[in-house]
Amino acid sequence: MKFGIIQERKSPPDRRVVLSPKECQNVLSSFPEAQIEVETSPIRVFQDQEYSDLGISVVEHVEACDVLLGVKEVPIDVLIPNKKYFFFSHTIKKQPYNRDLLRAILEKNIELYDHEVITSSKGPRLVAFGRYAGIVGAYNGFRAYGLKFGMYDLPMAETLKDQQALIDELRKIKLPNIKILLTGRGRVGNGSREMLDAMGLKRVNVSEYLKESFDEPVYCQIDASEYNKRKDGVRGNKADFFANPEEYKSNFFRFTEVTDFYIAGHFYGDGAPYLYTREDAKHPDFKIKVVADVSCDIDGPVASTIKPSTIADPIYGYHPETESEVDFKDPEAIAVMAVDNLPCELPRDASNGFGEAFSKYVIPAFFNNDEDGILERARMTQNGKLTERYAYLQNYVDGLE
Repeated sequence: MKFGIIQERKSPPDRRVVLSPKECQNVLSSFPEAQIEVETSPIRVFQDQEYSDLGISVVEHVEACDVLLGVKEVPIDVLIPNKKYFFFSHTIKKQPYNRDLLRAILEKNIELYDHEVITSSKGPRLVAFGRYAGIVGAYNGFRAYGLKFGMYDLPMAETLKDQQALIDELRKIKLPNIKILLTGRGRVGNGSREMLDAMGLKRVNVSEYLKESFDEPVYCQIDASEYNKRKDGVRGNKADFFANPEEYKSNFFRFTEVTDFYIAGHFYGDGAPYLYTREDAKHPDFKIKVVADVSCDIDGPVASTIKPSTIADPIYGYHPETESEVDFKDPEAIAVMAVDNLPCELPRDASNGFGEAFSKYVIPAFFNNDEDGILERARMTQNGKLTERYAYLQNYVDGLE
């Protein structure tokens, strides 16, 4: 089995890669029947020479490979027919902008495996960049706070080498006695928590956060069961919330009355209540002035997130009264950091972490007859057709929805 690491060609360019040079070496030592070729790339965070130095073949073309590994969507005009591809296709939610891509994959008889649906038999994802989104998102949020209030000026994350460099910069800043709220306890939320803990910030529980004052900056991490409650008054829990989100209403506003800086690292499911609405943001008791929306659902559960921002221009202002974009330094504005490709700012660390998971869970499936069903669950197309698991996309492909 010959694996090919493809050059990322989507614009803006993404410097991440599925397998680092070291991880390629690990795969080859673990599976002697495996071969790996790396398509030359001028933008990849690991230079061609780093692969060559470890004996990994760097080539101009990867047509000879059986399985092609990428991160972002592959442009239609460079898709190679009759191959197996792994990348984030952004089609499983029927995203209109990638309809033609999925059509082309079917027409070219490509077997597509989407990173987003590489899961265990019980459902959780096995490979993801979420932790690194949380890490960079928290850093960018603190950077936005400093710029909003003219307190300090952190360097942009993309100019720093790795997570430790981000932490080193955060440890230099002096924060006032603010309250920081973090939603989510998954990969994203816990990635952000890593940064808060590394800064030495005090963590407090919900009751302390809501009722007490502190002479130092503190943070509180909460999940869905703590900011939603059942409409019927029955005591709910996280499992019930995810199974029946329509039976819940938001109990988040009590946090907005005491929060200065909010990091949104939660998962938001269809039918779930918004955390705060545009009307909530107009309330005189609404206190939040800086939001790092790592989850980045546009016009969704975090009302101030009205558009994604970019790595080059990461912060914008949301004016609650006019519900419009303004300068984030405007005294009335909520400063919003909503970069939707945060792991790109930490490409080396993100690639290392992703590759470790990919080689642990996915690569073995090619050599053990897919005994755990990893490939079967992630395979979206085969023999020019959608697989049974993804047949729900047929009307999307046909342009009927």
